[in-house]
Amino acid sequence: MGRTLDVAADRAFDQTKTVLPAEVARGVYMRNAPGLQALKLMHLMIASAGGRMADEVEHCIRLSDIRKIDGMRNHGRASLTPLFGELAAAVLTHDDPEKMVVTIGGLLDEAKIDYRHEASGDLVVSWWFRRTFRRMAAESNHWAILDRQTVFHLGSKYSVLLFQHVASLTNLAHVQSKIFTVQELRALLGVPEGKLDRFSHLNSRAIIPSIAEINQLSRLTLAATPNKVGRTVVSVTIAWQIKADPRTTKRELAASKVGRTARRDGSSETAPSVFPETGGIAYSPRWLDIKQATGCDVDNQKIASDFRRFLTDRGIVRDTLNIERLFEDFCRKVGKA
Repeated sequence: MGRTLDVAADRAFDQTKTVLPAEVARGVYMRNAPGLQALKLMHLMIASAGGRMADEVEHCIRLSDIRKIDGMRNHGRASLTPLFGELAAAVLTHDDPEKMVVTIGGLLDEAKIDYRHEASGDLVVSWWFRRTFRRMAAESNHWAILDRQTVFHLGSKYSVLLFQHVASLTNLAHVQSKIFTVQELRALLGVPEGKLDRFSHLNSRAIIPSIAEINQLSRLTLAATPNKVGRTVVSVTIAWQIKADPRTTKRELAASKVGRTARRDGSSETAPSVFPETGGIAYSPRWLDIKQATGCDVDNQKIASDFRRFLTDRGIVRDTLNIERLFEDFCRKVGKA
């Protein structure tokens, strides 16, 4: 058994981290890369399997547990079915230069969604990993320990694939950068043929936004430098370092997603959030945006008073780290007037 499974078993009860075999984490090995929601589902499945990911057994998870994950709260049978289709279509290619063997296989053998109790609001999802994935996991001695909260907050498949690839390299001694040909980078990011053909498009729509999002939401700081021959970009050097102070990242992960893009590009105020001490929120754009994004139509004065009472009853201060998230959840729970 490879060391990756040992690490996964040791961290089986750590709900903040996912242990991913490096062979899977390095997205250059994955063709027909799944979309964002399917990738998040894949990470949840691998985290759920933990140290048993290489076993030829059935793995199970309840829909209620899937819905606890940020960004996956609205899933049901209809939305999960095509995601498993995407995962079944993903192709894993592993080249072992020592054995001089290339293995081509897949991630998912079979998945089932048991909806016999759907009327009561829950489903049971079960799956079997394919032999290729199981053998990769069993033989793997390199892994990525991913901050699960970061993965589930990232907003594009490009960001997830780049993040998991770089995270698999951060524990290699004396390695702080890697050079990718443009074609390798396209493969790593799962860019389909015929899309983002020009480097300027690949850079502006995939590389730059992904790095900005990873820098905002992860423990890593990435930088990309194009390398040219003449006027043509032939490769890109991606360098990384681990943040010395993760407090800003933790604050952003705890904050509402509303306004995150604006905070990332500097077009909004990034000072710590403090809920108003008195009055309503009609003239407080930050709080009004959060309320409206949840679909809550309770009076602005009432929702503010009720939320302050909610905080007081629980001894929570108005500038607590996750105050925006608390207000978002409160508005969603209160719902319509």
